[in-house]
Amino acid sequence: MYHDLNLLKNIVDNTPLPIAVYTGPDLKIEFANPAMILTWGKGEGVIGKNYFDILPEIQNQQIFDQALAVLQTGITFHAKDQKIELLINGEIKSHYFNYSFIPLADTKGNIYGVMNTGADVTDLHRAKQEMQNSDDRLRLAIESSGMGTYEIDLATKKIKTCGNFNSIWSIEGEVSNEQLIAKLHPEDHALREKAHEEAQLTGKISYEARIVNDDSSIRWVKIDGKIIKDENGNPITIIGIIQDIHEQKEFEEELKKQVAESTVELQRSNDDLLHFANVVSHDLKEPVRKIKTFNSFLRNDSEIIFNENSKKYLSKVDQSAQRMQTIIEGILAYSTLDKKTQPVEKINLDEIIENIKTDLELIINEKGAILVISELPEIEGATILIHQLFYNLIHNALKFSKADQPPRVIITAEVINHENGIELLEIKIKDNGIGIDPIYAEKIFNAFERLHSKDEFEGNGLGLALCRKIAKRHNGTITAIGEKDNGAEFIVILPLKQAATYL
Repeated sequence: MYHDLNLLKNIVDNTPLPIAVYTGPDLKIEFANPAMILTWGKGEGVIGKNYFDILPEIQNQQIFDQALAVLQTGITFHAKDQKIELLINGEIKSHYFNYSFIPLADTKGNIYGVMNTGADVTDLHRAKQEMQNSDDRLRLAIESSGMGTYEIDLATKKIKTCGNFNSIWSIEGEVSNEQLIAKLHPEDHALREKAHEEAQLTGKISYEARIVNDDSSIRWVKIDGKIIKDENGNPITIIGIIQDIHEQKEFEEELKKQVAESTVELQRSNDDLLHFANVVSHDLKEPVRKIKTFNSFLRNDSEIIFNENSKKYLSKVDQSAQRMQTIIEGILAYSTLDKKTQPVEKINLDEIIENIKTDLELIINEKGAILVISELPEIEGATILIHQLFYNLIHNALKFSKADQPPRVIITAEVINHENGIELLEIKIKDNGIGIDPIYAEKIFNAFERLHSKDEFEGNGLGLALCRKIAKRHNGTITAIGEKDNGAEFIVILPLKQAATYL
């Protein structure tokens, strides 16, 4: 018997559940295990004292009365998630308990005491409160956003909704899944079915559809959901959000319409520009050629004696005609560049540069130019365009030279790696000419942009704009750096290989 009582005491003393026994109308503390003593926070010397004397702070919390009622009636009392203020270390703190007062009777059935058990559920209470607050904030956010939420029990087919779900669907009260599906536009049923089929693999539902209202009006909605499965992997619930995207869809449709109209207008403008370029190139070339021809006849006519002014005027006519011919050819090249596709082929840049040196042999010799060219690798691209790109750059370097020193052009190349793993060729063309003011380093690539008068340097203002077009067409870039009166450097970056077979 003694062994059994000792075992029971060991069990009660070591259980983390607070337990105490009170007797008499003053609820004298006959027993309190360590867990209960710790909960009270009054120290060890509590046995033999009255419950109210140990815990005077509970005077207005009805706990003492609840224990007395059990002692008097013999009816057990249970409280759940009850807030209790306890004075611990001189500070009142709020705790939440699940506790019970259980009557204790002797062999004759007389109630002689009360056993008090309890469990501190403060952390659980606060967690539940946080969850509730979080749910409330989420619900408020959903309602404020105009969205609605839903939850479908796949076993019962019942739907729980929240927020603006009912107003978006234009329904009242409870509704079945079949009724919701029936409100979808007939053309969108296949979209819904496909989304649900994919969800069997991904667990996520997402699609856009149209709801047909009772007045036959249409409303676009976006539906996102997730399938919740049990521990065996069987779908049990679908939770999700529905969002009214009708205004967004209307905006998208209007934007598509405007883009389509703008595209047609842009195509018409491009066609007009191409037609103009053709007119310029074909219809104006011939008159300019005739001006040059007849001007040459005049100058070479031995029967006419020209004074110095007349000769100067004839020379001005010839220069103007030549400049006009250059402009016409530049406009044609610039405006038609995007219209003609070119096959992509391997290009030997060393050969390209040698051919350009041959083309520019006259100006190179006239100015005593020095070209220093490092070995260049092969690239892929349109040969005719790459030739035009480097022809313009080298010709510019020779043309914009200083009057008191021969042009010096240095061409170097280096293979660099793009962040996406694409190999690029960086080519630098550096000269010792009149240079570029840094504020114009980007402006010079604009069409018809000239930084110098036509009397200083011949040209049509399209050369560098054409270079940028060609570089961009090859998925590359071109930039310029330099200083005024201290040379310029053009940096061309081109992929070594092209993804397409035509540019």
